[in-house]
Order: sequence, then C-alpha cells, then structure tokens
Amino acid sequence: MIKVGLNGYGTIGKRVADAVLKNSRFQLVGIVKYTPDYSSKMAFKKGINIYVPPEKWRDFESQGVTPKGTIQEFLEESSIIIDASPSGKGFANLSLYKAAGKPAIFQGGEKPEVAELSFSTYCNYDEAVGRKYLRVVSCNTTGLLRILCVLHKEFNVKRARVLVIRRGADPKEDARGPINSIKLESVEDVSHHGKDAMLVLPNVKIISQAVVVPTTLMHVQYLDVEVATPVIKEQVTEVLSRYARILLVDPKKTGLDSTSKLIEAARDFLRSRNDIYENVVFENSILVSGNSISLIQAIHQESIVVPENMDALYAVAGVKLPLEKVVEETDKLLGIGGLKDVF
Repeated sequence: MIKVGLNGYGTIGKRVADAVLKNSRFQLVGIVKYTPDYSSKMAFKKGINIYVPPEKWRDFESQGVTPKGTIQEFLEESSIIIDASPSGKGFANLSLYKAAGKPAIFQGGEKPEVAELSFSTYCNYDEAVGRKYLRVVSCNTTGLLRILCVLHKEFNVKRARVLVIRRGADPKEDARGPINSIKLESVEDVSHHGKDAMLVLPNVKIISQAVVVPTTLMHVQYLDVEVATPVIKEQVTEVLSRYARILLVDPKKTGLDSTSKLIEAARDFLRSRNDIYENVVFENSILVSGNSISLIQAIHQESIVVPENMDALYAVAGVKLPLEKVVEETDKLLGIGGLKDVF
C-alpha cells in the first residue's frame, strides 16, 4: 500500500483526502495543517491524522485537536505528497519535498515550473508515468483539456478559441468578488487557461479570454474549435458520450439549463458536497458547421480536478495499469458516470 501525505485541507485538499481514503491502493498518512480552524476539528473527528509545525502544537491541543506529529514526521512517513496548499505555497514547499526525497503532485495555482510536467489525464497520462513531480492543471484548464484532448484524438484539433466565464469565488470565500459587476480577469491580453492548455497540447493553438462574474457555483466555458476535416454533430456527440467524465445534458428534456439547477441535481443525487466531477456539456449548445465545433460547458470548480489528482497518484506511484484501467478505477471510486443514468 502506497502512503500518501496531503499538505493542505481546503477546497481541493479535503476532497482529495476523501478520495484517497476510499482507494485500497493508497493509505492516507494524514494532512498538514497550520491553523487550528474548524476544518482541523472535522478532520480530527473523522480520524484523519494531523501534522503541524512544532510551534503550533499547543494551539491545536487547546482547540481539542491532538496532532499526530510534526511536518518533518509527516515527510518521513509519506511516500508521495499531494500539495493542495494555497496558490504559491506549493512552490515554496517544493524544496522541503526535494530535501526529503519525496515525489509530489501540485495544483494548477502553482507556476508550471514547480513540476516536470503539467498533467491532464486524457491528454498525457502515459507521459506522466514515473515522473517525480506533476502539476495538475487548474479547474478551468482541466475542463478545457478534457474536451480538447478527446476531440483532438478523434478529429485532430487545429485551434481553439475559448471564453471562460469564471465564478467570482468558492462558496466559503466571502472576502472575494466581484459582487455587482462582470470583470475582465486579465488586463494584459489573454487569460492563462489557453497558455496552460498549450503546455499539454503544444501543437494546438489555444486562445482564451476570461471574465469573472458574481456567482459561487460553477464556471461556464464557450469553446469554438477548428478540426482538420469536416464533421457532423452526431459524430461529435457520439465521441463525447463515450467518456464518463463528459456528461451531455439536454436542457429541453431535463430542465437543467443553469448552474444552480445542476448543483441542485447533484444534491438530489446525493453526491458528496454536491460535487460534479464531470464536464457538463449542454447538448443543445453543440453547433457543428464544416470544420467548426462550438459548445458550452459548465465546470464545477470545487471538484473537477479530484479525478485527475487520483490519476496523477497512479502515475507517480508507477502503478502498473494502462490508462483505461486507471480511469476506470478512479471513475468507479468517485461514482463518475452515475449521473448519465439520471440525465
């Protein structure tokens, strides 16, 4: 059993921790926490080991949380680290992992230079196997690459233009905005999503722009994709429907025409934390004309990267399974594909 340590227990970290706990191939050593907040107490009550800086030990004990050990002990006991700390902190942690000789998986909030490879399962899993340091790309980039790599495999994508309509904050982030505005994400030129995606798909020209809107539920993306040869809509929908992590939804038949309704459906389906691991593609939005494919998809930013983090674990650990089996195990573990039967 491969021992996994998790540095960070926020939006992504707590979801990844739950996924690791479900997988019999891996053992969750514990999590690193720096502040004895409510999430520390909840993790402690769930029986998750908590490792802290030595100088914070008494602070945790005063809140009823007995640490398992120090960060140094955490590093010694872990075989692989998943770093889910706040953006920028992972790069600072890299030297700790290198000094301890531990491989690590980082998140998309870090600069690409933090790892040997920016990772997206459908695109470059085989290239990731055996690497010591991987970076799972951001939520929006993960959703973008899933679609593009599937289309590229089948139809040879030449270029893509993307408009990302970003949620303003995660539900708990009450200090972020905007509150009553739609704001350009970047005043430079293009957004980082296309640049990040081209690290994984270097032969495809991807241009992305983004706006930030006052909602907390999901991102929405509009994609305009040019492929090598003419296609028809039926070909596109048939290809997308083969993949469990891509969920085609017909708003006319289901009534699911908004992000709020999608989250409510996930609640009704009893998904943990209302998580939607799949790209939700609105089927009526798929328009095909000659070599051009356009579509609109919704991306649940809190959970979309969890499957890729699990796949990255398989790759770094060198689990001897082909890509199809790795994806199958992760999808089954998280219940991915079950919503297809409902929608």
